[in-house]
Amino acid sequence: MILRGIVVLLVCLNLGVGAWWLLRPDPLPPPPPPLDPGTGSLVLLGEAELPPPPDAVEVGAVPVPLPDAPVCHSLGPFATPAELRVAMNALTPHVGRIQFREVPATQLRGYRVFLPAAGSREAALATARQLAAQGVRDYYVVTAGDQENTVSLGLFRDLANAEKRRDELTAQGFQPVLEPRTEDAAQWWIDYAAEAGFDWRTLLPERSDIDARPVDCT
Repeated sequence: MILRGIVVLLVCLNLGVGAWWLLRPDPLPPPPPPLDPGTGSLVLLGEAELPPPPDAVEVGAVPVPLPDAPVCHSLGPFATPAELRVAMNALTPHVGRIQFREVPATQLRGYRVFLPAAGSREAALATARQLAAQGVRDYYVVTAGDQENTVSLGLFRDLANAEKRRDELTAQGFQPVLEPRTEDAAQWWIDYAAEAGFDWRTLLPERSDIDARPVDCT
């Protein structure tokens, strides 16, 4: 009986040790060695604060002091915020005061040639049959919207091509209309004050498509 009790006790002790070994927590890693002075620590990519992309960088330059007798101009138009940002960054360190403004504008998208609206859908279809009988192609009858019952003869990016299409149809006895296609857009202008003789072209040499207009320095 005593021997059997000793064996059971040893088995229980072994089971307890095995369970403790399996369930024990993982040991903590040793602390990293101290870094040499001036050496940066390693940071995981997910923990790092990445710098903003170049397009998000704000204008950081400081304008020069405003002269006693400044000359003021409004420079533009700039078609996109990116173009505006480039110009602001280039001009700001060289002028005494600078700001930008957004204004509504109309942008030309091309040209449209069409036959004016008929009195009904049947009349528009009859006109389309006349076009087909004379060998005219590339047309369609507009069945809805502001241009309902007109007969579209084409959309053109170049004015010369639109005029050629109009003249061809006119020669065949039709009365086509040519009109520009526009859409609402936005433009940006830069208003700055600088000393007399300041030439913005030296800072934006590739922008021959913009101009500076004199304005009051108010």
